[in-house]
Amino acid sequence: MKAVIAIDSMKGSLTSLEAGKAAAEGILKAVKDAEVSVHPLADGGEGTVEALVQGMNGSLHTAKVTGPLGDPVACPYGILPDHRTAVLEMAGAAGLTLVPAHQRNPLKTTTYGLGEAIKDAIKRGCRRFIIGIGGSATNDGGAGMLQALGFELLDKAGNPIPPGAEGLKDLAEIRTANMLPELKECSFRIACDVTNPLCGPEGCSAIFGPQKGADARMIRDMDRWLMHYAGLASQISPRADRNKPGTGAAGGLGFAFLTFTDAVLESGVKIVLEETHIEEAIRTADYVITGEGRLDAQTAMGKAPIGVASLARRHHKPVIAFAGSVTDGAAACNQAGIDAYFPILRTVTTLEEAMDPATAHNNLASAAEQAFRLIAAVETSGRKQ
Repeated sequence: MKAVIAIDSMKGSLTSLEAGKAAAEGILKAVKDAEVSVHPLADGGEGTVEALVQGMNGSLHTAKVTGPLGDPVACPYGILPDHRTAVLEMAGAAGLTLVPAHQRNPLKTTTYGLGEAIKDAIKRGCRRFIIGIGGSATNDGGAGMLQALGFELLDKAGNPIPPGAEGLKDLAEIRTANMLPELKECSFRIACDVTNPLCGPEGCSAIFGPQKGADARMIRDMDRWLMHYAGLASQISPRADRNKPGTGAAGGLGFAFLTFTDAVLESGVKIVLEETHIEEAIRTADYVITGEGRLDAQTAMGKAPIGVASLARRHHKPVIAFAGSVTDGAAACNQAGIDAYFPILRTVTTLEEAMDPATAHNNLASAAEQAFRLIAAVETSGRKQ
C-alpha cells in the first residue's frame, strides 16, 4: 500500500510537515509495511516559506529590511536546493500583522522592505522567485519595492517621492535606467488568488483599503493617485494594464510586478503543487491524504486540500482528508474531489487544548490510524473473497 500525504498547516498548532508526519505515524501503526511519503502543502500565504524550505530541504535566511512603517524588521525567506530559487512572503516585510491596529494607515505604509528582501536574495545568486503577496498592509502600488530595486520614482523637482500611498500624489516621472541590473535576469511566480484590478470600484483601494485603515476620502485619493501612476507606467512599459485581473493584489503590488518585471500571477496552490512535484508521487499512489485546520465551504472553493484532490482525481486516486474541525458546509468538499473527510477531535475540549501541538499530533495520528485500519481490513477481506 502506498499513501501520499500533503496536509496544509493547522495554523497555531502544526506546520504542514508536522501534520503530515503525524498522519504518517498513524498510517504506519495500522499498516506496518505501508509506503508513506509526506509532502509540504501551502497556498502561497502564511507558511509557504516554511513549507517549501522544510519540505524541499532548502535553507532559511533572514534579511533586515525596512518594515511597513519604516522601522527595521527581520524578513525570513528561503532558498531552495537549486540555489537559484528564493521563496518569500511579502507579509514578512510589509504585512498587516507588522502594523499595530491603531497605526494602520495605507497612506504611510510601504513595500520598500520587500524590494530589499528581493535584492538580498539576488545578491545570494537567486534569479527565480516564488512570492506570496497576501496579507499586505500597503496600498502604494508597489512603488516602495520598485524604489528599493533601483527604479526612480520622482516628483516634479526630480526628488524621490516619499514612502506610502501618499507619495504617489507627487509622482511625476518613473525612470528605469538605474534599476538593479540583475533584475533583467530574474523571473517571478507570484502567488495571487485575487482578481481585482488596480483602480475603480473593485480596485485595491476600495475593496482592501478599509482593512488597512483607509477611510472614504483616503480611498478616493488613493484610487486617483494609482490611476495617475498607471498612466505614467504605461509610457515606459507596454505591459502596464491597470484593468488586468490581479493588478490590485496587495495594494497594487500585482501591478508593479506585472508591469516592471518578468512576472506571472498564479494560484498559490498551483505553484506549490508544481514546485514540489507531488503529482509524480500521486500517479503511483493507492491513497492520497490531505487536510487543513478547518474544512468548510471555503475549502471547496479552491483552497490547498482541493488542489491536492484535483490532482488525485486526475489519476483516479481516492482522497481522504483530516481536519481539526469541520462545518456543515464541508460537504461541498465531497463534490470537489475529497472522497471522505474526518475531524480529528476525540473528546469535548477547549480550543486552546485542541490546538496544543502535542494534542493535535496525537489526535491526527489516531484518526489516520483508525481510518487505515478500516482500509486494511476491507482490502484483506476482498483478497480472501
